[in-house]
Amino acid sequence: MFTRINDFVQEFEMESAITERVLDSLTDESLTQIVSDNQRTLGQIAWHLVTSINFLTYLGLSYDESLAEENAPASAAKIASEYHRLGQSMMRAMRSQWTDDSLGQLVNVAGEEWQNGASLRYSLRHEIHHRGQMTVLMRQAGLRVPYVLGPTREDWIEKGLEPYA
Repeated sequence: MFTRINDFVQEFEMESAITERVLDSLTDESLTQIVSDNQRTLGQIAWHLVTSINFLTYLGLSYDESLAEENAPASAAKIASEYHRLGQSMMRAMRSQWTDDSLGQLVNVAGEEWQNGASLRYSLRHEIHHRGQMTVLMRQAGLRVPYVLGPTREDWIEKGLEPYA
């Protein structure tokens, strides 16, 4: 659980930079990549990350920009730009509307009482989870996966090293 706004901001900035690298690697064609029937596509998962930023409005934050629309666009560039836009709006809202004490406040989330700091922790874990799903679908779509938490197979090869199996 986060107890200080600055701790969350630092963590979010680090994680969102990684997510932005992943989103920037998508192509319009890759957005239709699917694991199996009746599952989300790569584009729908990417858009889910964008719309998930809206979640913090349920905790009482008011953004200074419009929220993401419900339906995913067919443009990878639009998805990436909306993620960045909303992430920045969320940061401005948090810095201007909350204090460290706000992170201890209880809010009803899906019928349970959660502290805002715990909700922030959950939101980051949620993003990391879906970002991992996206990298698998990116490989299936023939895209190069960017550096996430370490060198990729392609990075090792470009360095003249043998990638791990």
